[in-house]
Amino acid sequence: MMHDKGYRFPGFPEGLVPKVALPELVFADLVPHIHDLDLLKVVLVVFWRLAKMRAEGAPWVTDRELLADAAMREALAGANGLAEVEARLTAALRAAVEHEILLAVDWRRAEGTTEVRYFANSPRGRASVAAVRRGVSPERAVVELRPNIFTLYEQNIGSLAALLSEDLMEAEETYPAAWIEDAFREAVRLNKRSWKYILAILERWQAEGRDEIDRRTDGRPGEADEDRDAQARRYIEEAYDRIVRH
Repeated sequence: MMHDKGYRFPGFPEGLVPKVALPELVFADLVPHIHDLDLLKVVLVVFWRLAKMRAEGAPWVTDRELLADAAMREALAGANGLAEVEARLTAALRAAVEHEILLAVDWRRAEGTTEVRYFANSPRGRASVAAVRRGVSPERAVVELRPNIFTLYEQNIGSLAALLSEDLMEAEETYPAAWIEDAFREAVRLNKRSWKYILAILERWQAEGRDEIDRRTDGRPGEADEDRDAQARRYIEEAYDRIVRH
């Protein structure tokens, strides 16, 4: 039962909504064994934050960052304000480490203070903890989460047929994420909302390069935009038509 009885989820909005990829074991094995609500909230927020990061080894999040996180503070808010949030967070993190869901390691900062870094209990996480204990601090960065190919398909073409799933997964493994987004965008721009058409664009880019259209038009400055668009349309449609015919 929700503590805030007045809360009503507004629903997911239209358009591109960032997705967070989590291992299936989180829901198949981990969640069924978590009976403490604070522990569940903290684990999910930590995994969410880790999914938004990249690191040389494994990404991590610190105790200070978690305490300052708006979602975490709201999830653990109580009548006693920040003191209660900190106490509940500390207890939940301790439980997560005891149950080996998360790994914790102390790191001494340059100014002399110590922070606790939390890693997911994975092969990369265990290796990173060992590195930190040796005094090695790998780099990390927050990255922009891209919509996956299934989201792009449903938002730009329509309902996903089961038979297409393998084709989409194969394309996601074959082509860069930026190419896939641009190919969907190009197909929508040319009003060619078809997976075969999008695949034709990707295959042509892979075979001849992303700059092939500009090269064929010699990149002539001053050429009318509509002329370049017409050439681009004809160029891509040739590839699409060949795929349809075969």
